[in-house]
Amino acid sequence: MVNQKSGRQKKESGPSTRALVLKELRQSRGNPVSGTSLAKKTGVSRVAVWKGVHALTEAGYSIKIREKGYALETGEDDFLYPWEFGDRENLFRHFSSTGSTMDRAREFAEQGLPGGTVICAEKQSAGRGRNGRTWTSRQGGLFFSILERPNLALADYVLPAMILQIAIAKTIERICGKKTMLRWPNDICINQRKIAGVMTELSGEGDRISWLAGGAGVNVNNPVPSGRITSCAEITGHRVSRRETLAAILDETENLKKKYAAARVCDSRGLAAEWNSLAEGIGARAAVIDPCHGDYRLAGEMPERNERILARGTYAGTDASGRCLIRTGTEKGTLAFSPGSASIIFL
Repeated sequence: MVNQKSGRQKKESGPSTRALVLKELRQSRGNPVSGTSLAKKTGVSRVAVWKGVHALTEAGYSIKIREKGYALETGEDDFLYPWEFGDRENLFRHFSSTGSTMDRAREFAEQGLPGGTVICAEKQSAGRGRNGRTWTSRQGGLFFSILERPNLALADYVLPAMILQIAIAKTIERICGKKTMLRWPNDICINQRKIAGVMTELSGEGDRISWLAGGAGVNVNNPVPSGRITSCAEITGHRVSRRETLAAILDETENLKKKYAAARVCDSRGLAAEWNSLAEGIGARAAVIDPCHGDYRLAGEMPERNERILARGTYAGTDASGRCLIRTGTEKGTLAFSPGSASIIFL
């Protein structure tokens, strides 16, 4: 981890010297800026400026010392360091490599870090998906977790995940210029190809959530392993900034939390309606299956063994509790399935 040695990050009253120096160097557009000028503009000493420049260089930024000062060379600098995220800097935890950002989120939650803490990694060696599956975390992807401490009942744990899914879908659609859909319970897709996924873990006390971590993996510039998966770079035909993507997702998440009053129960119907407006396959024939009872074939095909099928019918989206609704067309009526281990396939 580059921004701190221990779990807690040193609190600062404002942006770090690295953030201030980097901002000034970027605004100079490659023209050299003297140490004296940087010190005056940032309000720190020349020694602090030198240390800031050295720290940025060590972190991978191409800063050259010219006759007239320091110059930031243009090039690949799509970094996810804390100082790249403005007012959120003190809430960021960045790792060059880690097992899983969700594991780190749990550790930070137990250490008492506040809601809004963002954990991101350049790569994961043990990224996780739902039901214990492995999430392949190739270089160039965006892998992060958000630690939340929502004022919610345990029964409403799915609502923050719905907000994060919507935020990611809206951000990807703006970036890629393609209709982006939500596939229950946790995938984000373009043209039926997965481009991102979300998972949650939580801890509760009594009937309330103590903390909740929402983890996401977004295929930005990383190579994808199969034709069922895509990436932002593949769709747009060019590299996409992970930094700008993450910043936009965080902004969209905050906007949605305010819109739905942090997803309290009284606003969950509106949240479900917005989720359904982006849902893939509403009105289509579908089956709900329990993949924990074995593997199943590609989406769009029926499982090989009927006992894995929980229900068949018409997919009707989700309800205010995030449950999948299946209209069976029989005396059973409409059945509702909590996310848990259940998944949906379209027939």
